[in-house]
Amino acid sequence: MAARFKDLALDAVDHQSLADWWCTALGYTRRLPHPGQEPSPPEWPVAIHDPHDRGPLIWLNPVAEPKTVKNRMHLDVWGEPEELLALGATLVRRREGQRDWDVLADPEGNEFCVFTPDPHAAPSVPLTRR
Repeated sequence: MAARFKDLALDAVDHQSLADWWCTALGYTRRLPHPGQEPSPPEWPVAIHDPHDRGPLIWLNPVAEPKTVKNRMHLDVWGEPEELLALGATLVRRREGQRDWDVLADPEGNEFCVFTPDPHAAPSVPLTRR
């Protein structure tokens, strides 16, 4: 094995605000410093995590430049597109035909796909609602 999965990372001009947005959208929280460790300066990357340990750790990294082209990698999430739009996401493309997901973008333009959970199917990873 040459590598194994560790974390996800998203670049953001306002990484603090985008960390808060993703925390609200996913039910995540900011990762706290270990006991005895000082909090990181606000200009450093922000780590957010699933408090139930069902999802990956996500780092929000500060960058100077805004997003200008399509993501080469993106997140797929279970959720309700209208709820995410109400939180500040923007619609990129509605589901249609054979495509059973909507494409949205977070407040900084990072695209992600939203799959609506089937209410009759038991998901392999339990979903949480706020």
